[in-house]
Amino acid sequence: MTGQLTNNKFHRPDIIQRLRNGETILVAEGYMWEFGRRGYLKYGGFIPEVVLEHPDLVESMHEEFVHAGTDVVEAFTYYANREKLRSIGREDELEKLNRTALKIAKKVAVRHNKLTAAGLCNTPLYVPGDDTCTAKVKEMFKEQIKWATEEKVDFIIAETFNDLGEALLALECIKEFGNGLPAVITLTPYGPDITTDDVPIPEACRRLEEAGAAVVGLNCGRGPETMLPLLREVRKVCKGPIAALPVAFRCTEDSKTFQSLKDPKTGEYLYPVDLDSARCNSSDFEKFTKEALEIGVTYLGICCGNCATYFRAMAEACGKTPPSSKYTYESSLSHVFGAPEGQKYTRADKIREFMLDIKKN
Repeated sequence: MTGQLTNNKFHRPDIIQRLRNGETILVAEGYMWEFGRRGYLKYGGFIPEVVLEHPDLVESMHEEFVHAGTDVVEAFTYYANREKLRSIGREDELEKLNRTALKIAKKVAVRHNKLTAAGLCNTPLYVPGDDTCTAKVKEMFKEQIKWATEEKVDFIIAETFNDLGEALLALECIKEFGNGLPAVITLTPYGPDITTDDVPIPEACRRLEEAGAAVVGLNCGRGPETMLPLLREVRKVCKGPIAALPVAFRCTEDSKTFQSLKDPKTGEYLYPVDLDSARCNSSDFEKFTKEALEIGVTYLGICCGNCATYFRAMAEACGKTPPSSKYTYESSLSHVFGAPEGQKYTRADKIREFMLDIKKN
C-alpha cells in the first residue's frame, strides 16, 4: 500500500506529482455505455439515473475497474448537471445524485488507496459568444465543483468538449471554485481535427495547457486507430502530460468516430444501440497502449465501450499487474489449444478441427 493511514485518511502523492515522477496513470471511464449495455441507463438521454436507483451497482462497477487496474475512481457524474436532470423531470434530485456518486467513488477509492476524481462534461446549453448561455453553464459547473470539493476529491476531470470555449470555461470554473484542485481537460474530436468553434485540436490543447490545466488531451469520439495520429500532433505542441481515452470501437479512416460507423451488411448507422458489432478486442488495446506510450501519453484510459477485460489489457501493456491479472488467459491450461506440460488429451486434435473448421486435404 503506497499511502499512509493517519486519522483514518490516506495521504498519497497527488496526480501532478505522480505524473512528474514518470508514473503512467490509468483511468477507467465508460460507465455510461456499460450501464446502458446492461440495461440500467437510457441511451439518448445518457443521464446517470442508476446512481439514484441502483447505487450498489455503481459501487460494484467501480470495484470491477479497480480490480482491472484503474488508478483513479471517477465519480459517475457525467451529464449529472442541472439542464440534463431538468430534461427528465428530476432536477430536484440533482444534488443528491452528485453527492451520492461522489461518496460512492470516494468510498471505493479509500478502500483501495486510489485517487478520486469528480467529472464535469460538455453541456447542451453552451453557445459561443452568448453571454446568457455562458452564465448558465458557469452556474452548472460551479455547483458541481462545489459538491466535489466538499466531498474531498483529489482532482477534477472535465471532458468530452467539442468547443474550446466551453472547455476553457470549465477550466476557469475549476480554478475559481475548485480550491486548488488539479484539472484534467479533454476534448472530443469528431470528423475533422478541429473543435466546433474552429480551433485545430492540437492548438486547443496547447491553449488549455497554457491556461493552467494539469493534463490535456483527447477522450471519446474516436477509436484507438483514429485517435493515435491526432495524439502525435498534440504531443508536438504540448509540454506537459497528455491524455488519451478512446472509445472501444473499431473506427476507421472513413469513419473516424463511433457515431459514424455503419453496419457492413446493411449500411445502417450502428450508433448507439448496435455498436457491439464494431467492438474492439483486448489485443486492440494492448497495441494502442504500447503506441500511446511511445508517443509520450502518460494519462491513459478507455471511454465508451470500456469493460474490465479491455482495461486489464491496457494495464498489462503498461507493465502493471492488477488483481485481475491472476485470471489472464493461459493457453497451456486449455485441453484443446494447449494442455498442461507433459499431458496430451486424446481427442483434442479432433475437437480443434471441428472448432476451427479445419479442412484437411
